[in-house]
Parts: sequence; structure tokens; C-alpha cells
Amino acid sequence: MWLWALLPISLSVLGTVGIWTVFGMAISNGSVNITERFPFISQCGTYAPQSCLFSQVCNTCSVLALWIVVIRFQQVRDYGCHGKANIVSIVLGFISSVGISIIGNFQQSVLINAHLFGAFLAFFVGLAYFWSQLWLTYRAEPSQDRHWVGPARAIFCTACTSLVIAMAVLAKKNNLSGAAVSEWALVMGFFALFALFAAELRHIESHTLVVQRQAIAKLHDLAPVERNGPMPHAFS
Repeated sequence: MWLWALLPISLSVLGTVGIWTVFGMAISNGSVNITERFPFISQCGTYAPQSCLFSQVCNTCSVLALWIVVIRFQQVRDYGCHGKANIVSIVLGFISSVGISIIGNFQQSVLINAHLFGAFLAFFVGLAYFWSQLWLTYRAEPSQDRHWVGPARAIFCTACTSLVIAMAVLAKKNNLSGAAVSEWALVMGFFALFALFAAELRHIESHTLVVQRQAIAKLHDLAPVERNGPMPHAFS
């Protein structure tokens, strides 16, 4: 089942190629002008035709991120870590995944408040999710890759936290170019954090489908009737 490792790698590659393609389209058709200032990602994806691609990239990344969040939650639980940290982690992962979709479907030029709300969920809640995953890296059953996954995750989490702070401070000081560069670097850091899950998901040995036990019990009760036909009536 090492093929599960391709899931986070696919998200990182697709997301990186997708948003830089949107950037290239925005530059080529004149939607943004980098000679004036460096654009935010959402500014590149707010006008057609690149807005269509931007929405699809965000929606696809949202689904893949949600898939990774669920698989990682189950993996940690199977390792015997049933604590609150794992539950909090999956909740944060769900919320941040929804935020990614909101960013792509509510463009900045259409509904700015909804777009900013989605950005808050994706960036700030997403950052909290990765910090929780750093905690679980050392709480769950150790893997042979933890000696380098843990430090790498810590470095990227610290860098992304610094970039979030820098983006907020620069935007408040009206240094929009600097804030935009911080945003691009932050998203690249998030993609790198997702890619790190490949080292852990490649250790998944099997995938089990669990059926409700009540349904199985009912099938067992009905089985003799179905094999032997209807029960005979009793006559006095």
C-alpha cells in the first residue's frame, strides 16, 4: 500500500504547478502587472480565464487535503493514539480544507469578505493543523523516517508561522508587494508540509472496509429463512 504516498505528492505537485500556471496566465494576458507590484495569488486568479483554472486547482487540492487528513487520522488512531490531539487535528484539517475551497470559489473581486474568511481558514487554521501533526509525529508510534520527518516538519512549521506574521505585518504597513511574496512563500511551505505526509503514508500496510455489525447480524438472522424458504404453518 505504499502507493498512498503518491497522494500527498500529487497534491503538492498539482497545487504548485496549478497556481504558477495561473500566475503565468495572469501575466501573459495583462490581468496583473508585476512592474507595479508583485500580485497576491488571489489577484492572479480573480479574472477569467485563469479564474476557472484557479477554482479547479483549489477544489482539487481541497479534496486531496481532506483525503490526506482522514487517512492520517486513521493511521494515528491505528497506532493506538486515541487522544484529544488526534481528534483536534482532524477537525482542524477539515476546517482548513473547506477554507481552500472557499478561496477558489469566492474570488477576491466578487465577494471579498467570503474570500478573506476562506483565507483565514486555509492559512491560520491550516497552520494549526500542521503544528498538531508535529505534536503527533512524536506521540504516535515511531516510524523509521521520524528522525528526519520530525525536524523537517518543525522547520517548515516555524517558517510558515514566520511568513504568516510577516504577511500580516507587511499588509498592515501597506507593503503589499512584500505581503504578496510572503503569501507565495507560505503556500509553497504548505505544499512542502503536505508532501512530508508521503513518508508516513507509505507505511500503511492495508486498507480495511468495515461493515456495520448490526447489518451483518440481520443478514445472519435472515439467512436460514432465505435458504429453506418460508416456515410451514402449524395446524391443530
